[in-house]
Amino acid sequence: MESSDAILARFLALHPKLIDLSLGRIERLLDALGSPHHRLPPVIHVAGTNGKGSTIAFMRAVLEAAGLAVHVYTSPHLVRFHERIRLGVPGGGRPVAEQALVDAFRRCEAVNAGAPITMFEMTTAAGLLLFSEHPAHVLLLEVGLGGRYDATNVVDKPLVTVVTPVSMDHSEYLGDTVGKIAAEKAGIFKRGVPAVIALQEHPDAERSLEREAARVGAPIFAGGQDFHVHEEQGRLVYQDEDGLLDLPLPKLIGRHQHMNAGTAIAALRRAGFGRLDHKAYETGLRTADWPARLQRLAKGRLSEMLPEGSELWLDGGHNPDGGKALAAAMAEFEEARPRPLLMIVGMLGTKDSTGFLAPFAGLAQEVAAVAIPGQQATRSASDVAALAVASGIPAHTEPSVEAALAAVAARSWPVPPRVLITGSLYLAGEVLAANGTPPT
Repeated sequence: MESSDAILARFLALHPKLIDLSLGRIERLLDALGSPHHRLPPVIHVAGTNGKGSTIAFMRAVLEAAGLAVHVYTSPHLVRFHERIRLGVPGGGRPVAEQALVDAFRRCEAVNAGAPITMFEMTTAAGLLLFSEHPAHVLLLEVGLGGRYDATNVVDKPLVTVVTPVSMDHSEYLGDTVGKIAAEKAGIFKRGVPAVIALQEHPDAERSLEREAARVGAPIFAGGQDFHVHEEQGRLVYQDEDGLLDLPLPKLIGRHQHMNAGTAIAALRRAGFGRLDHKAYETGLRTADWPARLQRLAKGRLSEMLPEGSELWLDGGHNPDGGKALAAAMAEFEEARPRPLLMIVGMLGTKDSTGFLAPFAGLAQEVAAVAIPGQQATRSASDVAALAVASGIPAHTEPSVEAALAAVAARSWPVPPRVLITGSLYLAGEVLAANGTPPT
């Protein structure tokens, strides 16, 4: 049988640009497929710069804890493409099976008949086709890039739209200010559909989102105004006009995950799931999992390379606000249990490496810079090291993550170190595969 990877390779040749934001091509393809986007389960549509995947992970965990069937569409994948399309059944779901994915790809390819279209548009069409043919209670649909002209924005009447924190990223496609980027994210807002907006760190993003919501007639439900989240005595307290929820702290680590959890709860309540049993919220927060987001690699081939007692952490953060959130979490770790922080960093050349690294100055003892395997757009290890030094962090280069870990293991440590591998989701995927702990 022809593999899904072989078909994906053909998809790459259909359009000269990997990214070309437009709705015309996917609308043409979906019409030819019989409009599967009009036969989907109820949709919660999620855009934003940081926290989209974690917010979706919380919603999925809560809904599945309530016994509901939840489809999920996310990107990019970490190890296998199949992670992007998760088909739900009551109580749990799983990534799409190879045969089902191949069949959907072939149907899309046959109908497209070689016309120009991006790979993301083709694979989104395949996902929507699969979601339309498998019953579920809800589809959690993540925007790929931006919002207004993203291929997922063919859904015309979602239950609710969500925008997580917006910051500078993909400025070459979305605009050169946070306000302009937020306006593109707000392109998923629909008239009469509640727009849940996470607490924004950037006032320009907040103003832009509110302006766009008012323009299209989308009622706003905003973090810090209409719903509130805080930690109290080791518990997470969520409150909105419908009442208060006293919940356990999320399984996902870091204070930024508190707002992601709150945004997820707000979205579920606005979407009409407000009457979920309290136990579903408790179970969801305790069990929500989202790989490569402050993930502890306690077992596996790479973790076993380090000195006994060391900690190995993995995070796919890659933009300045992601760096701030990750550095804040590392600072909390340091306060609770001091030990040397060593970073292994690989980044794409399109990312603001200086902005990402700067928050770690004075916190990280050193950076081992690596290139990202298999990525033409990778920033060279020497460039990453130079930017780390310019940010105030001692740095050197290593030929690979494995080499960097071996170098750590070869040194003497009075206190076993804390090692953080970060800078790119692509690098995170390589690490999970190499460690033998791929996402499920």
